[in-house]
Amino acid sequence: MPAYGTTKYGFVNLKLTNMKWSEQAWNASKPTYNEILKQPFIKGLIDGTLDREKFMFYIQQDALYLAEYGKVLTGIASKLSNPGHIEAFIHFAGDSMAVEKALHESFVSKISSTEKPEPSPACLLYTSFLLRQLANSPVEVIASAVLPCFWIYREVGNYILENQMKGQNPYHEWINTYGGEEFDASVNLAISICDELAQKCTEEQRQQMTNAYVMCSKMEWMFWDSAWRLEKWAV
Repeated sequence: MPAYGTTKYGFVNLKLTNMKWSEQAWNASKPTYNEILKQPFIKGLIDGTLDREKFMFYIQQDALYLAEYGKVLTGIASKLSNPGHIEAFIHFAGDSMAVEKALHESFVSKISSTEKPEPSPACLLYTSFLLRQLANSPVEVIASAVLPCFWIYREVGNYILENQMKGQNPYHEWINTYGGEEFDASVNLAISICDELAQKCTEEQRQQMTNAYVMCSKMEWMFWDSAWRLEKWAV
């Protein structure tokens, strides 16, 4: 039975009030995460039926996204005061640039078109939102906004790894990049930094963090949906 305390407003579930910020944020975004797992793009990766044009569209947009994401991570490092946190976000930024380069060398450079792709509406919305947070929001809110790209990506990756078709899946090699203890450690570190930042915040500030996390979780959903639809600008 949960422990309860009392205030002048009535009973309060102490287990809920003592939850880490990251647990509250994950619970708030869980409906969005569940919808991501239902997406046809994800199912196509799992069973190997995803159209290659859609996969390459996703890879191109991911490379564009990561180029901007790395800038935001570097910007967060410049706003932090804890040396350990600064070092972590500089490392995260370096990792994002390394992944962008690897994507280009492995996939993007093999696309026959010589035209440089432009960001899709979903990609531009996501990166613009992050850059706006970097320009206008306190550091704890910015850090929570970039967290879904770490956390949801890992959880979706683990789901794909556990459920993928064995043997003839044409995306088997790419799917395997989801694994790895180093990425898992980075995700856990990013979560723990956000929890540390949240400990110094008021309830209103924690809610702002959660709002940013939930919004970017929705944009993760939009990013995969955009690739499935081969999203283009209307004009």
